[in-house]
Amino acid sequence: MGKNLVGNHIRKLRFNHDEMTQQQLADKAGVTRQTIVALEKGNYSPSLELAFRIARAFNSPLEEVFFYEDEKDGG
Repeated sequence: MGKNLVGNHIRKLRFNHDEMTQQQLADKAGVTRQTIVALEKGNYSPSLELAFRIARAFNSPLEEVFFYEDEKDGG
């Protein structure tokens, strides 16, 4: 299981929220901009706490921000 199976819609949500910058989201979530970059690229899966903080920053349910890709679905 080498592939990260947690996907997200962060980039799209940032664009749809007045083109929020990565830094603005990072500030709201209490992380660095580099963390947001890694999340958007799929290089990093957030902790449950961070996932909720990001969802709250978008005023969206968790499942609108993050999703789980089943390996057999082909990603």
